[in-house]
Formats: sequence, C-alpha cells, structure tokens
Amino acid sequence: MSDFFVHDSSYIDADVTIGKDTKIWHFSHIMAHTTIGDNCSFGQNCVVGPNVVIGNNVKVQNNISIYEGVEVEDDVFIGPSVVFTNVINPRSFIVRKQEFRKTLLKKGVSIGANATIICGNTLGEYAFIGSGTVVTKDVPNFALVVGNPGRRIGWVSRVGHMLTFNEQQVATCPETGETYQLKEDEVVALRG
Repeated sequence: MSDFFVHDSSYIDADVTIGKDTKIWHFSHIMAHTTIGDNCSFGQNCVVGPNVVIGNNVKVQNNISIYEGVEVEDDVFIGPSVVFTNVINPRSFIVRKQEFRKTLLKKGVSIGANATIICGNTLGEYAFIGSGTVVTKDVPNFALVVGNPGRRIGWVSRVGHMLTFNEQQVATCPETGETYQLKEDEVVALRG
C-alpha cells in the first residue's frame, strides 16, 4: 500500500518518486525520472515529465502539461489549462531537445487559468500571474502580472492580497499584518 493516491485511469512510469498524501486524478500521466513532493494534487488530464521536479504542497489543476525544463518549487498553484513551453523556436521537423530552456516557478507562485509561460523565465517567490497572461520575461518576487505580453501592475503579499505602499515605501498585508518594503522596484518581506 502506497502513501499516495493514483486514479485507476492514470499512468505512472517507472523511476518516478511520488510523495506522501499526493493525489493524481483521472487521465494523467507521470513520466519517467520525475519527482513529486508531498501533499500535491494533480487534476484530470495532466502530463508531467520526463525529468521534472515538483516540490511539496503544489496544486496543479486540470489540463496541464509540465514538460522537461520546468521546475516547480513548494506551495505553487497552477490554474486550469496553463501552458508551459520549453523551446523558443519549435519546428516539427527539427529536434531541439538540446535547446530546452529552464523555467523556474519559485516558492508560492500562483498562475491563473489559461496563462502561457514562455520558457527560459523565472517566476519569483509569491508572484501572482493573472488568468490569460502571457509571461515573456522574468517576474520579480511578489509581483502581480497580467496581460499579453505580461506586465507588472502591482504587488501582492505572501497570501495574495494587493499591497499599497506608503510614503516610506512600506505596505501591510490586510490579512496577516505582515509588512513589506519596496526598494528599487523590488519587494521584500520584513521580519520583525
């Protein structure tokens, strides 16, 4: 008996590691040499791998393919039908596996439904990508990004609330009371 759940309609290849309390729902395929952390959830019709690393507490909604070249840290949310690319100039008649560009989703990132993440970019910690956004460049920590191409329209707290900065460039999360500092177009969480 395993410590994780896989629906009968899903396939798990050999040489896959799946963490405790992870759930893989209908019609999904986890490909070889993939590692999935604890307490993750994969909705129906997901394909992961090969050679992908997924952290702990990651929620992957329906209809998502996470290809080789994508790395997902802890506490990431990936909304329904998000698209990841792994080659910048694909052609069906040219094999470009050696040209895969790494895409990194850092801790706490949330990506809304139907967003597209172009390969070779890093989404910073706790960044929030709006539904339908096309990410074409790196996203800073705590940034709120929307549109096509994606552009930063604000900043969010660790728990996803919009931040409003005062004259000292300090903001407080209305839910947690955590404070944040904006300096030189970067946001950091203050300890204290």
